[in-house]
Amino acid sequence: GAIWYQGEGNRTRPTQYKRLFPAMIANWRNDWAQGDFPFYFVQIAPFGYGGLNAAFVREAQLETMLTVPNTGMVVTTDIGDCKDIHPKEKRTVGERLALWALAKDYKLTGFGYCGPIYRNMKKVDNKLILEFDHAENGLSSNREGLIGFIIAGADRVFHKAEGKVNWNGTIEVWSDKVPDPIAVRYNFESCGTGNLFNLAGLPASPFRTDPWEIDNN
Repeated sequence: GAIWYQGEGNRTRPTQYKRLFPAMIANWRNDWAQGDFPFYFVQIAPFGYGGLNAAFVREAQLETMLTVPNTGMVVTTDIGDCKDIHPKEKRTVGERLALWALAKDYKLTGFGYCGPIYRNMKKVDNKLILEFDHAENGLSSNREGLIGFIIAGADRVFHKAEGKVNWNGTIEVWSDKVPDPIAVRYNFESCGTGNLFNLAGLPASPFRTDPWEIDNN
């Protein structure tokens, strides 16, 4: 198997990355001729680049985990530093990678190995209700109000959202400035601040529900 922690020199080319990263995994597996061996990787860390290119690369990495067999992804949004590209908590990164291997390859059970992954959204009145995978035992915002969410209506203008964690493993977000919301984003920036975790203490991956083209500059 392989673990992958990359530099960020190609962060300005997220569209290319969507093709390149899965192709690299396929190429490695082909060259070693051992089938779809485990490939676990670390989502790029928060850093104050400005713009949204880094968010798009994280989105491409999440898409890779969801579509390429036998891959796993570690999220680092909670242990990064907007002023230092190299997160100091290396041990935490290694431990989160180890959880994937222990669960998937050594078949150990009884613990979480992946943070919450956005699955589905529905609208109820002026609120958006979000559901997640890898949240079987519930979600947490560390006993604080949810942060890191923004929502928009048909005008595509995003506003900071209020939110709360529900007992059934969903969350709901809303804003008084958006009476008819249709889209939500979480931590979708170069160096965001969010506090959504599952009860295994693993952070949710940044995500967006909209397919809108965005000015990266």
